[in-house]
Amino acid sequence: MKAAELLIRCLENEGVEYIFGVPGEENIDVMDALHDSTIQFILTRHETSAAFMAGAYGRLTGKPGVCLATLGPGATNLLTGVANANMDLCPIVAITGQAGLSRQHKVSHQYYDMVSVYEKVTKWNAQIKTPEIVPEVVRKAFHVATKEKTGATHIELPEDIAGMEVDSSPLHVVPHHLAEADGPVINQAAEMLEKAKHPLILAGNGVTRGNAAEALRDLVTIANLPVVHTFMGKGAVPWTDEHSLLTAGIGGDDYITCGLDEADLIIAVGFDMAEYSPKSWNPEGQTPVLHIDTREAEIDACYPVRLQVVGNLQENITNIKEALSEKAGDRTWISHVRSKAFSELESYQNDEAYPVKPQKIIADLRSVLAEDSIVISDVGAHKMWMARMYHSYQPNTCLISNGLASMGVAVPSAIAAKLVHPERQVVAVCGDGSFQMTSVELETAKRLNVPIVILLWRDEGYGLIEWHQMKAFNRSSHIKFGNPDFEQLAKSYGFEALKIEKTKELKPIIEKALAMNKPVLIDCPVDYRENMKLTEKLGNIIC
Repeated sequence: MKAAELLIRCLENEGVEYIFGVPGEENIDVMDALHDSTIQFILTRHETSAAFMAGAYGRLTGKPGVCLATLGPGATNLLTGVANANMDLCPIVAITGQAGLSRQHKVSHQYYDMVSVYEKVTKWNAQIKTPEIVPEVVRKAFHVATKEKTGATHIELPEDIAGMEVDSSPLHVVPHHLAEADGPVINQAAEMLEKAKHPLILAGNGVTRGNAAEALRDLVTIANLPVVHTFMGKGAVPWTDEHSLLTAGIGGDDYITCGLDEADLIIAVGFDMAEYSPKSWNPEGQTPVLHIDTREAEIDACYPVRLQVVGNLQENITNIKEALSEKAGDRTWISHVRSKAFSELESYQNDEAYPVKPQKIIADLRSVLAEDSIVISDVGAHKMWMARMYHSYQPNTCLISNGLASMGVAVPSAIAAKLVHPERQVVAVCGDGSFQMTSVELETAKRLNVPIVILLWRDEGYGLIEWHQMKAFNRSSHIKFGNPDFEQLAKSYGFEALKIEKTKELKPIIEKALAMNKPVLIDCPVDYRENMKLTEKLGNIIC
């Protein structure tokens, strides 16, 4: 068979369901091999979108999402989405075509050394220099991508190698196994937890990756521990649980920050520093940290680790729970934090001001969606509101990119989410700035007939940047832009389009859009004057 055919067989062997991408001249052998494959190729309208889709697939399934592009501009377009997945710790394997080996030694059309370019944004990457190594390269790419902490790998296949004949077969797939921590370490962790007067859990994305939410909830209940979530750790403990202190990370003081300030021990579980710098919640490095994760902690002056429990999160959390000997202490010190956060959300449920306030949009969205519905937030001012006020029942039901945090991620990710979970409601929450960066994928959604709902927050500008400018200088600069008629744009792609003309229409229109069971865009004007009001409010919080 050709090396390209062997590559596809190796991907099938790894259990690949989809490849998201844009083909090119240099990978036509790969595309031809897909004709006879069980793998479904999802043609996207831009390479960055393909990597965003692969990242969402990886995050939701735990299996590497696969994306594909050609050489040169195709590979560089793919790069942002690959970097985004890598920093969000989503397992993906990126495959790019390349010029033949015979012309790589000289200046050549569309040729760049992409192995060097991708080196900085992946865990591992390699060029296939001979057809015989295809099985080894593919197996290693998937092995490294799924090893904790998970992330991106990259395979480059030159066009001349792709067409060469080879006699080989895929390698056996061996799953990873994370060992449990030693007994003495578990006992020390339980002792630290029992001695602390005000212990508090900071739950990160690793809880979801490690399928440890159930174990964490058991520990929280037995030890009566309050839990703060990072943006990407949402749902580790349901927001309805009395122990949940919701989400931290918006920046500056907040009710949740008060809880962190009062803690005398931070139990960081599956926490990823790229998401929420310890300097933001432990600026003096005075509060000790019990680090529970799959890998040892990054060195950080504001993250003073006193003990590390490293290995299988699910097993280690369970073992710590079973090692506890004393009855859980009184945790009422933290109850005021939760009540204040909830009272704020509830106060906007009946607000009818127009344009619609962010708090009202979120209150109505949460009231309509099911517990297992998936919401993907794009990047912008709306992301900060969603992170702070959209509360989750389960892990991986509110997807927020908070590592690289690339704009444009929501619509492609929603398409992938609907492919993974066709039985669930999927909503992409976008600003008009982020939406326009990947709005071309409306065609992809319509072609695939995936019934996603896009809830567009429209303010004709880069709202998050304006928010920062106003905080820093009390004036904004170069952040306003024009928009198309979003109703007409959506309809031109075959979407249904609905527009919010009055605030009281919002909830029934969201319900209508979900009931249509087809691709729908909702155009909702948002009042971002609330941004500075929130800044003022947070500045006046006294813990």
